[in-house]
Amino acid sequence: MHFPSLNAIIEGLLFVSDGPMTLDRLTELLPDYERASVRLAVQELRDDFEQRGAGVHLVEVAGGWQLRTVPELMPYLSRMVKGRPARFSQSALETLAIVAYRQPITRQEIEYLRGVDTGAVLKTLLEKRLVKILGKKDIPGRPIIYGTTREFLEVFNLKDLKGLPTLREIQSLDEVPIFEVQEELPLGGEQRGES
Repeated sequence: MHFPSLNAIIEGLLFVSDGPMTLDRLTELLPDYERASVRLAVQELRDDFEQRGAGVHLVEVAGGWQLRTVPELMPYLSRMVKGRPARFSQSALETLAIVAYRQPITRQEIEYLRGVDTGAVLKTLLEKRLVKILGKKDIPGRPIIYGTTREFLEVFNLKDLKGLPTLREIQSLDEVPIFEVQEELPLGGEQRGES
């Protein structure tokens, strides 16, 4: 009887998982293997997918590992999948960005920064499980405080919140690139005085 390799077992677990699997969860599911062996097998799997140019790759997202299709396959996969990609309104993106960068944050603080009511937008983000209620702020009125979820990290393909772009990176998107001026080099015949 042929026993599957640890890499094959982990690949199968990742395939059937409905979300990212942490190293802790994989180790818990594989008590016969050392944590270091599981970590090495995950790394080997990731490298194997990359080296052979597979249609899926192993991505570290939302604090765990998940099999995802390679973005270059989207034109082909969209022929089969009829659903529309997730789209967000400008107000939803603005609210989500404020929550992501300033969490934990209250609705009042979000509305102060946006300058408009955010009740409906927050409700939608809660329904889509991109934002969650973290508790209540310990101030008069005890307003609810919000933060992002693991689903937020998954949707935006982030390993953790440190993967969010910095203010400097965002500002650099608006800058006009500065190109170095280079001297025009003479063509081969012009160097020898030929015309």
